[in-house]
Amino acid sequence: MIRSLSQPVRFHTRLLLPLTPRASIVSFIHRVRKTDCICSLEVQTGRRNMSVTAGSRQKFEQQFEATSGATNAVWIHNDTYANRSGHILKALAGDIEADVCVVGSGIAGISVAYELVTRGKHVVLLEAREVLSGETGRTSGHLSNALDDGYLEIQKKHGTQGAKAAAESHTWALNYVGELARKLGIDCEYRQVPAYTISQYSRNDAKHAEDLEEIKKEVQMAQQLGIDVEFNEGLQVKGWSSEPGRPDQRDGAVWRNQATFHPTKYVNGVLGFLLKQPNFRCFTQTRVMSVNEPGIEILGVGNKHVEVKTQYGNNVTCEYAVEATNVPLQKLSVVAELEYDRTYCIAIRVPKGSVEDCLIYDTAEEYKYVRLSACDESDDYLVVGGMDHKVGQENTGGRFEELETWTRERFPQAGAVDYMWSGQVFEPVDYMAFIGLNQACKRTFIVTGDSGNGLTHGVIAGRLIADEIDGQRNSWADLYSPKRMMSIVKSATTMLAHDMQINSQYKRFLQTDITDIEDLIPGSGGVMNPKTQKPIAVYKDENGNITKVSALCPHMKGVVCWNGVEKSWDCPVHGSRFSKDGLCVEGPAKGNLEPVA
Repeated sequence: MIRSLSQPVRFHTRLLLPLTPRASIVSFIHRVRKTDCICSLEVQTGRRNMSVTAGSRQKFEQQFEATSGATNAVWIHNDTYANRSGHILKALAGDIEADVCVVGSGIAGISVAYELVTRGKHVVLLEAREVLSGETGRTSGHLSNALDDGYLEIQKKHGTQGAKAAAESHTWALNYVGELARKLGIDCEYRQVPAYTISQYSRNDAKHAEDLEEIKKEVQMAQQLGIDVEFNEGLQVKGWSSEPGRPDQRDGAVWRNQATFHPTKYVNGVLGFLLKQPNFRCFTQTRVMSVNEPGIEILGVGNKHVEVKTQYGNNVTCEYAVEATNVPLQKLSVVAELEYDRTYCIAIRVPKGSVEDCLIYDTAEEYKYVRLSACDESDDYLVVGGMDHKVGQENTGGRFEELETWTRERFPQAGAVDYMWSGQVFEPVDYMAFIGLNQACKRTFIVTGDSGNGLTHGVIAGRLIADEIDGQRNSWADLYSPKRMMSIVKSATTMLAHDMQINSQYKRFLQTDITDIEDLIPGSGGVMNPKTQKPIAVYKDENGNITKVSALCPHMKGVVCWNGVEKSWDCPVHGSRFSKDGLCVEGPAKGNLEPVA
């Protein structure tokens, strides 16, 4: 038995064992940490490398292995975490090869894997924690071509052809989810519904008419791009109260043939299909630390492979790699062209059939988004989201209460709030996701920048990346290319303001949340800056037990902030997030927060 030690110890023992005539080297490696014991035996033969792993990794709270926060999204109501992990998946144990290595098991990673596997590629999918433990399981499940940033703004950045490509690709994606669900027999509650864009102001507000003019302009642009949408004066959503004194937000845009579904049932269903295919392998609890293209490739000559290195030394060699990790595993570059927001949702009971089955969006900057989801025989869930703010830069408290108040003012039939949760979105400065070959890369693809439409962006990524690997020209590729320049140049002012705002977050090096651990109330956390050493993130559980980790994000050394809603440490610089005991649950950071004695 190896006991925990007060200091990390690493030693390497090389043994020669008479295994087979082919055996040339046997290395026995012990890696011992205070809370991390790994013992691996690697046998190197003339044909292959094999690895046997024993012991256990550092233990983190199980909740954060399954999802990225302390709260639970409504999707577990009829698709529990246990059901998602019903597939028997294990950590990678040994070096392997594949045509393509996909990193990340959300809707983007699973969509890319599906497209490649069905085209005959041998695919390996790696997940740092468990399947669907990222943001796909914390969305609101909207599938829409009524894009968050609006086609007027997209047209300004990307031109009419770019806006048309955005409209076409998202329309294709929201339909494709339904087609694939039917093809694979996935019961994911997919259905097509109308979507309504309404003013944030009541009719008795002077700003209401001005707001409607902006909606009409957006409708006209969308119509020019081929979208089935119209302005409807007098539009009223069924179930929205018209009682005197309640918000009267009638009139708005009607987007036809939108869709809604159960995101985790869908992704889990596609994964189930993939696991039956001989050219697909999936490994969980396998954190990727780097994706490298060694050597030089010029005009197809030279290096033609990618090395994907994992946390515990087991690697994948492949022709292509895809980082479908919500945000790329890198320092800056594309990461600097993204903004990072938290968004909030509640699932509140309403009598079945009392509210129209539709999607609703208002025009507020921190806009509300609404849909229905299945609950039980007597009730539906009205899923209401909004109240966005920058990661780690505002108080997380009170958001759910504001959503509940907003909902009850408009839907007085609403009953109990059963679920409350938050998620994370990444906003590109030019409004469109980055999907394609990473900057300065020839064989490494990225998928990032969901811009509030991550589900359709993830599905689009499957087609775009599979087409490029197959050598097929896709008319949408230029719009989403991570190497695009013109729209980024047009966003220079936004980027400058964003960079200044990000750099200002380093002021936390001079600040402290608490001066004494005794200041913490049970169930809360705070950063203690003793001045004489690096800042420490301190959490006190309900029983008074203390957990201390480094407060420095391993990505770019920002000082993390306590998120009281999700019981997590959030970095205000580039949006990385960690569980209260330091497990990395959101990039661009790759490593955990280091334990502090």
